[in-house]
Amino acid sequence: MVEFPEVKKRLGFGMMRLPMIDGNVDTEQVKVMVDNFINNGFNYFDTAHGYIDGKSEIAINECLSSRYPREKFILTNKLTNNFFNSEEDIDRVFQEQLDACGVSYFDFYLMHALNRNVIHHFEYHKAFEHALRFKSEGRIKHLGISFHDTADILDEILTNHPEIEVVQIQYNYLDYDDMTVQSKKCYDVLVKHGKRGIVMEPIRGGSLINLPAKAKDILDNSGHRPAELALRFAASPEHMLMVLSGMSNIEQMNDNISFMKDFKPISEEEFKLSQDIAKAIGSENMIKCTACKYCVKGCPMNINIPELFGCLNSKQHFNNWMAKRYYDTVATVNHGKASDCIKCGQCEDACPQKLPIRDLLEQVAKEFE
Repeated sequence: MVEFPEVKKRLGFGMMRLPMIDGNVDTEQVKVMVDNFINNGFNYFDTAHGYIDGKSEIAINECLSSRYPREKFILTNKLTNNFFNSEEDIDRVFQEQLDACGVSYFDFYLMHALNRNVIHHFEYHKAFEHALRFKSEGRIKHLGISFHDTADILDEILTNHPEIEVVQIQYNYLDYDDMTVQSKKCYDVLVKHGKRGIVMEPIRGGSLINLPAKAKDILDNSGHRPAELALRFAASPEHMLMVLSGMSNIEQMNDNISFMKDFKPISEEEFKLSQDIAKAIGSENMIKCTACKYCVKGCPMNINIPELFGCLNSKQHFNNWMAKRYYDTVATVNHGKASDCIKCGQCEDACPQKLPIRDLLEQVAKEFE
């Protein structure tokens, strides 16, 4: 397992949900947050070309790189597929990113939001080869990817691209065994390939802070704070290098610093607590699909019904902003959409849970199509 001694602590400042005033970044508050973060021994900052319509990179320049020596901080940026359509575009975008952030190199540079479809765009335009050239030139130090798909696809990508050093995945205690996100399975693939992980969405877009009543009672009775349990859970696995938190005010930052400054991995008892909370959340009127896939085998429209139900559960009950992307780029790729259902009823005959699948597929289509 590769070590990264320059990374001082396991909490990173995700610069995607910054405080805003009238549509612009509140740079004065961000400066205070950056100072507080660095003064407490943290040094990892994360951005991307499209975050806040490009304003995140500018905030990096105004609030961080123009105010601190370059060796004082670790900066990650990303190459996103919709910003390039040629090899020449990659060089141009990369230089634009350096200029916008006010730096001469990135510590980590990630191929952004890869899945089974997007990876081909990166490979066709030789994005990995360009990134390796940037590395040889000293303009990036470490090459990685951020990833949104199933564990088997991650395994394939890491097999084909051993040059990848780090992988950013969605990992939290709610998605730990989720059949769509597959947090645990994706982490196991990292371990298999000897890679380090970077965690995005450790609090599931805020859904692990604003818990439903039953889950909140379990957490309150334990004496733990929501963000503390979520972030420590995500940071605890041995191969996890970093957990990103999209802190949008100084109060959130101070709360995170309070338990991440002297980080302690979760105990077995705390792990069980997290799973009890996840089960309580899962009992809140969700589709009770067990993903046995008996319904898929006889479907004449080849609809991947369990994955579509997973997307609906994620969107409606956890306000997961990634659910729509999973629906479009994973669950319906090489499979039918919910609206393709011809209502033959074979799925309901095969379902051990006796779910009203045809009616539920109508809900899925209404939500995502």
